[in-house]
Amino acid sequence: MSDQDGAGAVHDTVIRRVHVFDGLKPLAGLRDVGLTGGAIAAVSEAPLNGRREIDGDGGWLMPGLIDTHVHFFDFRVVRDPASLRAFVEETAPSLLENFLANGVTTIKSVGDPTAAILDLRARLAAGEARGPQLLATGYGVTGQDGHPASTIFSGNPWFRKCAAGEVDSAQMMHELVHYLADQKVNAIKLLSEGACACAGSPTYLWKNPIFPAAVELRRLPKDVLLAGVEASHERGLRVTVHTVQQDAALEALEAGADGLEHGVTVEPITDPALPRLMVERGATYAPTLWIHDQVHPHTRPNTKLMADAGVRIVLGSDSFCGRGKFGENSLEEAELMAATSTAAAHLERPDIGAVAPGKRADLILLAGDPIDSISNLRSLRLTIQNGGIVFDSGSGGG
Repeated sequence: MSDQDGAGAVHDTVIRRVHVFDGLKPLAGLRDVGLTGGAIAAVSEAPLNGRREIDGDGGWLMPGLIDTHVHFFDFRVVRDPASLRAFVEETAPSLLENFLANGVTTIKSVGDPTAAILDLRARLAAGEARGPQLLATGYGVTGQDGHPASTIFSGNPWFRKCAAGEVDSAQMMHELVHYLADQKVNAIKLLSEGACACAGSPTYLWKNPIFPAAVELRRLPKDVLLAGVEASHERGLRVTVHTVQQDAALEALEAGADGLEHGVTVEPITDPALPRLMVERGATYAPTLWIHDQVHPHTRPNTKLMADAGVRIVLGSDSFCGRGKFGENSLEEAELMAATSTAAAHLERPDIGAVAPGKRADLILLAGDPIDSISNLRSLRLTIQNGGIVFDSGSGGG
């Protein structure tokens, strides 16, 4: 008998005879997993009783994937309230289904129009829309004419106003963070990229092969960055900071940031203080390799350096409409670096990211062993969300 057998209970659903990767390690032998009321009720070596049974057929059960860095709304087509409504009604449903069809059961939006993304979050939570559990920061907070306001969103002033909060003082930063907290966002995202906001700093040009124009940027002044972190913590919210430069990453950590989005991509990490601070403060590092590895050769070795130093690495694809495909991009990111329970900790959601009694029943059933090869994430048979099947590949498991 298992230490968590639940042998006497009748569960809503029992997944029979599966190997289990619990989010940190594989469990020995085959197990039955009982689900009741949207939660995992038992993980047992002995048979369990269920009103519904799923034949695991020796497959692998693991937590649903968590993508901690996505941008949901398409800034190329959402240009006013009418096009936003059309996107939500006509395009969003298939995008959300793509996540489920690739085993992604939780996503975090880190820079979308605040009202729109929070409305979508509410609809998903209420069961009015199908898709992964959605967490959101609302818009990202950046400096005046900072990234992405003056870069990616420069040709779409309506979207820029909705999806980027631009600040020019510590007081304004404080007010915007408290505004977002009042809207019940799940976390705060700040953006700090560019030349030092100090006299005599060398010019920094933002460049992206998708966009023809280079844009000169200055990053958040230290006092403004600190105000953002302090205001976030005042409201009990984790704050992560978009950086791509080593100096900006160090400034963010010294200000008390809980994590880095992208981290260091445009140059090699040379200062040992950076990984040391990450480890000391338990900060998370979302390298977004899927997008940056293609254009910045330092991204992958910097990520390895961080991982080797014991830094907590989390999966974040930086997916956005028009590049790749939601869900599939998350798999590509997972193939470059896998993470489950670490992403749950990053999101401060201890109820997900693990296969254990009491955890939310967001699970994926694979035909192949993900420990043997992370590419076996592509052998998806079932996606289970909140205890119910939301994707079935048709290859068995019913």
